[in-house]
Amino acid sequence: MTAVRAARVVVVGAGVVGLLTALECALAGHRVTVLDRGTIPDPGSSSYDQHRAIRTLVPGDPEGTRRMVAAHRRWRELETVLGTAFYRRVGVVTAWPPDRVAAVVASAAEAGVEVTRLDPAGLPHLGFPAGATGVRETRAGVLLARRVLRAAARWLAAHPAVVLRPHCAVTAVDPRSGRVELAGGEVLSADLVLVAAGPWGRELVGRPVVLHRQTMLYLRPPDRLARWWRTAPAAGGLGADGRAWAVPPGGGTLLKISSDAVCREVAAADCADEDQAPWAERLALAGVLPDVGRYTVVAARACHYTTDAETGGAQLARLGPAVWARAACGGTGFASAPLVAGRIVDAVTEVAA
Repeated sequence: MTAVRAARVVVVGAGVVGLLTALECALAGHRVTVLDRGTIPDPGSSSYDQHRAIRTLVPGDPEGTRRMVAAHRRWRELETVLGTAFYRRVGVVTAWPPDRVAAVVASAAEAGVEVTRLDPAGLPHLGFPAGATGVRETRAGVLLARRVLRAAARWLAAHPAVVLRPHCAVTAVDPRSGRVELAGGEVLSADLVLVAAGPWGRELVGRPVVLHRQTMLYLRPPDRLARWWRTAPAAGGLGADGRAWAVPPGGGTLLKISSDAVCREVAAADCADEDQAPWAERLALAGVLPDVGRYTVVAARACHYTTDAETGGAQLARLGPAVWARAACGGTGFASAPLVAGRIVDAVTEVAA
């Protein structure tokens, strides 16, 4: 067997993909430098949020389901690696038209994913579309995202093969040589570079992406519903148009709701001058929560993510022999981050063999 040398890896961006990639590369015996324009972790990053839902079933896509099952398994293992509990296994419910439920359940059975049908009346504080049926994925739930990022940063800071460099802006990346230029003129060289800098990495990758902005509402349930929400599942397909979702409170987090209906394309990630009130009002009226007026609005926040301009997805792209890039892609991107980290480790192994 050919020994694999310790490769030099540079990760640009300390969001969830960057931090997990650095962790997996360090576990594989490689030397890693993590660069971020802000702190590590950075509260301004697209990954930095209270919580994100994780599920494994991708209806009608056996390969996608297989990948998410692997990601789910790795997330559970990472709790042990990081010595931190961050996964609330409260399940995930999605709302479906009655004529599609049988196909969804059959797809789950074929993939070995445990689901149950439920009557929306059993979850009266979630706003299902009229006539919809619920499908609950029991082995799914919520990742405490902020806790994940903090734990990963602590683990990396203590690892002898990892260097964390916050407040370190990158100005250019050469996709062929792996040279990384920093503001101020410093140049780093690497066997492999991963650009995972979120919306702020668009100018580095030379690949067309579309920038999206989405408003989220953070709510505190009324006291009379606090006990109900403690065990409530995450849910999708909500609201009158079936485009909304809710992530339940727990582990020190608030209830979060949003909808694809308040997602819009924008030119830049700077939203300091945008009034979130109209978008927050639109969310409140979307029917995500039947009795939303009883909830206390704590905050409205705009988040950003990018999608590949050609595929519309969150593609992991190889830009050259030495450089890969991953766009920031919201909740789904957070849940699938272990898959990206694993693919980069494979790529580093190929380079170092």
